[in-house]
Amino acid sequence: MKSLSDSVVQHLREVADWPDFSATSYSIVRKIGQGGMGTVYLAQDQKLDRPVALKVLSAGLVAADFQERLAREAKVLARLEHPGIVPIHDFGNLPDGRAFYAMKLARGGRLDELVKNERPLPEVLRDFEKICQAVAFAHANGVIHRDLKPQNIMVGAFGELLVMDWGVAKIIADSTVQKSNEPSSIPTVAAGKTLDGAVIGTPGYMAPEQAWGELGKIDERTDIYSLGAILYFLLTGQAPRPVPGRDELASLIPPRRIKPKIPRPLEAICLKALAIERSVRYPNVESFGADIAAFMSHQRVAAYPEGIFGASRRFVSKYGTAISLILAYLVMRVLLMFWDQF
Repeated sequence: MKSLSDSVVQHLREVADWPDFSATSYSIVRKIGQGGMGTVYLAQDQKLDRPVALKVLSAGLVAADFQERLAREAKVLARLEHPGIVPIHDFGNLPDGRAFYAMKLARGGRLDELVKNERPLPEVLRDFEKICQAVAFAHANGVIHRDLKPQNIMVGAFGELLVMDWGVAKIIADSTVQKSNEPSSIPTVAAGKTLDGAVIGTPGYMAPEQAWGELGKIDERTDIYSLGAILYFLLTGQAPRPVPGRDELASLIPPRRIKPKIPRPLEAICLKALAIERSVRYPNVESFGADIAAFMSHQRVAAYPEGIFGASRRFVSKYGTAISLILAYLVMRVLLMFWDQF
């Protein structure tokens, strides 16, 4: 029997996985993404005549646990109505039993792709603040993302930022997102609950408690670690990594060792968010963002203890133009005084 080529086998897999939307108002245009649990397609909403993105469970994942995972991901997105979180439009099931949901088609590029272009630091930090605002909103509604990374941040053509892929989100508090009879977590399910010791996240961006499978310790500070890793990436162009020869997450290479021009207060902010001890990190995203805002406005940063010289440098940096004008005026006055004497 003649064996099939790899390309033919791949084509047959794609045909087998291709969803049947004939019973819905959506028509598939093309595949635009693939994940561990499902596939995302570009589609046309024929009722409203608009393009949408459809996330569909993979063909082999029709078990109730996987259906529940996608359903709860859709419910989380439906309740997190924020400009920085992609909105969901519809949810349903295909004739073959697979669940799907329709969401806004996010146009633009991923943050990890766009960071290759050098941009002014204030612009980078303003984008980071937008990411923090979306995550803070989710936390206020009792939802922890658990997989924040540059690949899950979409940057639109008009500067909008969208936090994507909430498939492994965890609900940690009673809120409008959670009902009393719903399980407390979405991913790695067994009877609707997260398996104890399951490692969820992306190496380089997951907090130590995630890497060690300590799911009971996951809270807002888990996402703060990931936000710190994203800031590290924005500043250096690479994910945090340990000092060579050391495996401890506490021994991360400082950002300034990679890019010496990074201001020390900004490095201190980044490393505080990346602290191995949860108690050392910022207690919430708001305090993290407050330090970023303080740095941008040349105010004192809580994460960076500064002496008199540091405060002086910050003062000069903030009022440099005014100081230069005053000094120029005084020099001119002195020169005119000497000119009059002669």
